[in-house]
Amino acid sequence: MSRLIIRKVAVLGAGVMGAQIAAHCANAGVPVILFDLPAKEGPPNAIAQKAVDALKKLEPAPLATRDRAQFIDVANYGSDLDKLRDCDLIIEAIAEKMEWKLDLYSKVAPFIRPDAIFASNTSGLSINTLSEGMPAEARARFCGIHFFNPPRYMALVELIATRSTDIATLDALEAWLTTRLGKSIVRAKDTPNFVANRVGVFSILAVMHHTARLGLGFDEVDALTGPIIGRPKSATYRTADVVGLDTMAHVIGTMQATLPADPWHGYYQSPAWLAGLISKGALGQKTKRGIFRKDGKVIQVLDLAKQDYRPSAGDVAPEVAAILKNRNPVEKFAQLRASQHPQAQFLWAIFRDVFHYCAFHLADIADNARDVDFAMRWGFGWTQGPFETWQAAGWQSIADAVKADIDAGLTMTASPLPAWVFDGRTGVHAPEGSWSATDSALKPRSTLPVYGRQLYPEQVLGEAAPDAGKTLWENDGVRLWSLPAKDARIGILSFKSKMHSIGEEVLDGVLEAVARAERDLDGLVIWHEAPFAVGANLQQVAEACKAGQFDLLEKTVAKFQQASMALKHAMVPTVAAVQGMALGGGCEFVMHATHRVMALESYVGLVEAGVGLIPAGGGCKEFALRAADMATKAAGGDVFPFIQNMFQTIAMANVSKSALQAVELGFAKASDDILFNPRELLHVAIHRARALAESGYQPPLVQRAVQVAGRNGIATCEMMLINMKEGGFISAWDYRVARAAATALCGGEVETNAKVSEAWLLDVERALFVDLLKTEKTQQRIVHMLETGKPLRN
Repeated sequence: MSRLIIRKVAVLGAGVMGAQIAAHCANAGVPVILFDLPAKEGPPNAIAQKAVDALKKLEPAPLATRDRAQFIDVANYGSDLDKLRDCDLIIEAIAEKMEWKLDLYSKVAPFIRPDAIFASNTSGLSINTLSEGMPAEARARFCGIHFFNPPRYMALVELIATRSTDIATLDALEAWLTTRLGKSIVRAKDTPNFVANRVGVFSILAVMHHTARLGLGFDEVDALTGPIIGRPKSATYRTADVVGLDTMAHVIGTMQATLPADPWHGYYQSPAWLAGLISKGALGQKTKRGIFRKDGKVIQVLDLAKQDYRPSAGDVAPEVAAILKNRNPVEKFAQLRASQHPQAQFLWAIFRDVFHYCAFHLADIADNARDVDFAMRWGFGWTQGPFETWQAAGWQSIADAVKADIDAGLTMTASPLPAWVFDGRTGVHAPEGSWSATDSALKPRSTLPVYGRQLYPEQVLGEAAPDAGKTLWENDGVRLWSLPAKDARIGILSFKSKMHSIGEEVLDGVLEAVARAERDLDGLVIWHEAPFAVGANLQQVAEACKAGQFDLLEKTVAKFQQASMALKHAMVPTVAAVQGMALGGGCEFVMHATHRVMALESYVGLVEAGVGLIPAGGGCKEFALRAADMATKAAGGDVFPFIQNMFQTIAMANVSKSALQAVELGFAKASDDILFNPRELLHVAIHRARALAESGYQPPLVQRAVQVAGRNGIATCEMMLINMKEGGFISAWDYRVARAAATALCGGEVETNAKVSEAWLLDVERALFVDLLKTEKTQQRIVHMLETGKPLRN
């Protein structure tokens, strides 16, 4: 099949999911038409338009930048169906009612081009049954495409084929979703709730069952089922509130109605307390009341015994916390099983029953165990999937323990584990692949060409380790290496420090790596797993301040500037491959690289003001250079109008909420690459470095005559600060720090429109930075940030 080209998407249904799917397509630069019913009053497209307007107000933001909404057109089913003829992909996302969906299909089918793909975003209805609502000739291009909420941030998309779906079409759609929308794909079978919701909802039902059995509080259970066991902070009951208790009940109802022969069918029902909350309109987060609610600043939780809310204060018992801190999973699970504490019994029970459920149903719900584990990681935020957890804890010992509990009548059903569990295996994941209960064989990963772009794909426990590359040089802070199979002459520089913070050892490593790249290589890529870099090593800074080593600190800042300038002026191209946080000094390295390849979810900013400092690794200098460059192209040539926004960005420590916004804020350039799948960063960065090298790359010259705003620019910034200080928006120390930033951006205390060198600008920002370091209030801010992780507004 030829490459799938999707120029325009239609989304049918402007509800929460439909609107946010449309938003994410718009994020990717794909025009969208968002359809809904004709409005009974006012403009006919009012329903869809209201949904688009709401996207701009939601948090977390579905739109990577607010202006992406311009790529979403609105339409209605009454008068606009002819617009579907322009669409290459149509995604239906209306309510989970089979009869409503089939009725809509009959209306839209005449308007869908024969070469267009039509997909349903159902979360659990039968895809084969839905396909029967399409004309016979359209069924080959019909499938399920189940996004998870919120679509921008949740990696998982389940693709579900019907008996008639053309597999080449599905392969092409998988490749498009993977690269263009940045999604992680699981091919699901056409069973109720597919893979992630089937296991995830059962897991929640198991938690609810054992909560009641052991008499635990909802807040206590959330303390037990969150990060402490590798699950999201929202744990179980807060997750139910976020999803919506009515939605949760609906998904449970789907399992109850469609799985009558399931051995766990008796548990596929909403508890009485859940039905009671729904009947009162307490639906969770969307109604501001559910299992949890807020009373002022106090979070309260439903107490079933009192039939009322009480302050939430769930804690993990010390003896159980001690068990969970054990890093040996075999010992940890043995201790949970042996403990008589109700919390430990609860944890063993919920793990045991999920293991039991997944093994029993593997052949029914998924092609292989890897798909189950990835579905739970990507769709529910689990650190490890259920099969990985079981394998890590000792496959045979866990299997024997589960069987013993089944035989003793302690499990939720008496159905036995399948025979393959006891065939002498040590797990379900191996270097050759993951176990398929359907085929009784290990299944390797997909060989679709799109996955060749993922040099380091996410892995499950037990898979063969990917190529670690060839180390060219390393110190305590960095590793310089290459991938001979990809391009041996493009170096890859990876930071080894915690959170990739930038201390002396990293600075030394950057300088050495650039020198080696100039001597032996054709280009240099900075890449490692997220975060890119959280900034300077504040612990080293705080210790030097305490010791009064300000001369040493000034030398370190000078080295930081030297490293930034080395990246910018290297004789080979330097490419920053950015994912996650790139803050402070990390942002400055990003700004100085020749080119940036950025994941959409890159959060970039000069945040030094939060610790009472200003950017001094060349960040202020870079903004001053860019302002001067823009001024030369503007009428009048005045620099200050371009400084103003940059000043606010630094003074307010603004951080981009996406790579697209990083471009708006000036941390990246419009010519940089923005990728939606972070797993493709290294592949693209290596190719970009190679292309730059092949084009005869020459670094930019060091600027000798940069026009700056000078004293008048500083004074104008100061007027803004005075108003903010008098209005109570900033403190006196905020004022002092922001004025230092203004001075650095405006080139220091020089005449307005004076021309200074790049070296001068570096000297100014370094001197101001060190002066602030010597002050008590800035030192207090640094210590407070280290101790609490939050800024101090002293």
